[in-house]
Amino acid sequence: MVALAAVPVGWALAGRAVRPLREVTAAAEGATADRLPEHGELGRYAEFAVLADLYARLDAAYAAQRRFVADASHELRTPLTAHRALIQVTLADPDADATTLRAVCEELLRIGEQQERLVAALLALARGQQGPPATRPVDLAALTAEALTARGPVPAGHTVRTDLRPAVLAHADPTQLASLIGNLLDNAIRHNLDGGRVDVRTHVDGTRAVFAIGNTGPLVPPDAVDRILEPFHRLAAPRTHGGGNGLGLAIVRAVADSHGADLRVVPNPGGGLTVTVGFTAAS
Repeated sequence: MVALAAVPVGWALAGRAVRPLREVTAAAEGATADRLPEHGELGRYAEFAVLADLYARLDAAYAAQRRFVADASHELRTPLTAHRALIQVTLADPDADATTLRAVCEELLRIGEQQERLVAALLALARGQQGPPATRPVDLAALTAEALTARGPVPAGHTVRTDLRPAVLAHADPTQLASLIGNLLDNAIRHNLDGGRVDVRTHVDGTRAVFAIGNTGPLVPPDAVDRILEPFHRLAAPRTHGGGNGLGLAIVRAVADSHGADLRVVPNPGGGLTVTVGFTAAS
């Protein structure tokens, strides 16, 4: 009799034990390439807390991917819409002369250049997220000096101060690191005040090879730092040196993550940002 009574009790306990697994299985069967379905009340089962946390992080990653695709689509469609509108308006103008056509062509070239920069930035972001494909010893000081030389004179009235000491990484992708440094330099110059200053340093601090850059730009609220590290998020239109695409800091974070680096973005009390990236230094 005891054995017979234990059968339904055991069946009920077993059913309760596997219920979370059924929920996970049902959720997995409903997953698609761009959507992770609800996972029910998996979080209420203490023994599956780790699995519930993993599911929640996957869900957040799916949501971030959807936002990125939507933002990228918008950013890519906007210049195409502007192209079409300029051409249609010009063709509909019976009085359009050579001067008008030349002005339209110049504007189309400008928009096309912006689109080229956006596509290049998207490719850089994708490469950064994939991780370094090839690695070798890299000196941050040498890369920074090359990046400064490639950019030529800074805008009139601006000052760039450098303190470049050797800071060698044993294993790094120089192309991706050049992208990180270049984006930080461009951001520091672009998002600055008239007559502003940019300070660039490389050095070794213990076991870390450090690249640090700060500027005298506009005030950045502390709660905005996480937002500006996301793709296509801008606090305001840049004041100088051309327009940005909202991908610079996202590329920096992707490259830093792929190299196992520590990334710190701190608003300066008087305005602007100080960005510090610490890599594992060569021993």
